[in-house]
Amino acid sequence: MKNIRNFCIIAHIDHGKSTLADRLLEATNTLNQREMQSQVLDDMDLEREKGITIKSHAIQMNYVAKSGEQYTLNLIDTPGHVDFSYEVSRAIASCEGALLIVDASQGIQAQTISNLYLAFGNDLEIIPVLNKIDMPSAMVDEVKDQVVDLLGCDHDDILCASGKTGEGVPEILEAIVKRVPAPKGDDNAPLQALIFDSVFNPFRGIIAYYRVFNGTIHKGEHVKFFNTGEEYDADEIGVLKLKMQPCKEIKAGDVGYICSGIKNSKDVKVGDTITSVANPCTEAIAGFEDVKPMVFAGVYPVEADQYEDLRASLEKLQLNDASLTFEPESSLALGFGFRCGFLGLLHMEIIQERLYREFDMDVITTVPNVSYKITTTMGEEIEVHNPSGLPEVTKIAKIEEPYILAQIITKADFLGPVMKLCIDKRGILKNQTYITQDRVEVNFEMPLSEIVFDFYDKLKSISKGYASFDYHRTGYEISKLAKLDILLNGDPVDALSSLIYADHAYDFGRKMCEKLKELIPRQQFDIAIQAAIGAKIIARETVKAVRKDVTAKCYGGDISRKRKLLEKQKAGKKRMRQIGQVQVPQTAFLAVLKMD
Repeated sequence: MKNIRNFCIIAHIDHGKSTLADRLLEATNTLNQREMQSQVLDDMDLEREKGITIKSHAIQMNYVAKSGEQYTLNLIDTPGHVDFSYEVSRAIASCEGALLIVDASQGIQAQTISNLYLAFGNDLEIIPVLNKIDMPSAMVDEVKDQVVDLLGCDHDDILCASGKTGEGVPEILEAIVKRVPAPKGDDNAPLQALIFDSVFNPFRGIIAYYRVFNGTIHKGEHVKFFNTGEEYDADEIGVLKLKMQPCKEIKAGDVGYICSGIKNSKDVKVGDTITSVANPCTEAIAGFEDVKPMVFAGVYPVEADQYEDLRASLEKLQLNDASLTFEPESSLALGFGFRCGFLGLLHMEIIQERLYREFDMDVITTVPNVSYKITTTMGEEIEVHNPSGLPEVTKIAKIEEPYILAQIITKADFLGPVMKLCIDKRGILKNQTYITQDRVEVNFEMPLSEIVFDFYDKLKSISKGYASFDYHRTGYEISKLAKLDILLNGDPVDALSSLIYADHAYDFGRKMCEKLKELIPRQQFDIAIQAAIGAKIIARETVKAVRKDVTAKCYGGDISRKRKLLEKQKAGKKRMRQIGQVQVPQTAFLAVLKMD
């Protein structure tokens, strides 16, 4: 065990961790030239297209140190985006050390700091690495000073490397061997293994990835999952190279996988402990909290008869992404579907795309919102995820909405526009500190609902891509909110209703009506689109009817002939309006998400 090293890589988005992981795999000859491709650990097409890591990937490398000793290195690559910080926390719980990668041309950014705090919380040994030192815009000395301020380490502890050219990679491998502590544990103690990930395989059932903390797991052993209490036989166990490699046993300190023909996705929970039935452990491994979704949205199948298929797809996706939560719900406009909880808007977009690519499921997503706490006049407290679940206005004593503390790091030139954006989103400035002469960190307290829509996109555009953003929940606060309904010909469309800050409701309602007027196709009768708060209409647009000229065949003759035809048409339109249904196209639901 003294020759095993478990480590992960943490960094902000686009600081080059996947590229550096490629160089580490090359340097240890884990892959031959034929298997090598760029970002080899990002195996989803989506990850390659968007250039981001979505899943943490584990891979084992064998390394011969300068001293001549053979070491086993278990690397767990982690995502950098704030929406996937849950993946990072799982990787960190399975490791003893972390490579902190900072882009030499961009310096420390918000996500670097938040991932670093996660690592500190788990007592990991941090090895700081400056990446992209071959870039013409690299500011090596300035960024080193930032890292020293952040970590309190020496200048000599910081390694310089380039993921592109491979410079500095041998030094990183030596540093991992020397600085990262060997795992602790007892091979002969009762088995304790922490599940940190799982995947669904259509032929072999569910495959769980785990890190053994104590004991040894043998092939064919009868094992039990601690929290769910289910028992299975370990049909195949092994280590994670690029492909799975079966072996006879996996000892304490190592990382591996288990196939035991599990069919039911509820039996495998990320964060659960695997133990032996013959010699069970007395308690599960701690250090895993349940994930709290930040953003809720309804996901509905386009065809009503695909409801069960959508449920199966979401269950399989949940195995691979434990931060997705869902429960059934129904809607007047869209039929049966699911209320899903996501960690953020990017997470929602990725899930939607993965449902389409991996399971061929076309879905409609409703307006995303957050969960609110309502206190009724009777003193009851209820949690509302969906505006349609709101009690009547007369029964509400107070509405509380979730607040966050946002941490934004930007160049000093963009401080003005960034401040204005946050204040427009009801933000309250908490503090402002200059990290260096031209880099400033601002902390705002603001409602979570304000950043759900388009905050991140706007922040990027006003700061020319320089500002970095991170946030964490602080709790609930009382707020002045109103339920905005959209009515079509007097009927509310519950999929378009939203809870909104009362002072912003008028503008938002007007924009919604204008947008829907463009998107709803013209019918044979007038369609009134109204935005309403309770019984009060605050905005209205009308989609004019498609007019058929019924008097075209009358040329000359008495006026009463024309009037008779027009009266007949008028009566027909009146009847049609009473029974006519307005179909809201899918594009209208999506357009609401991109209002500006």
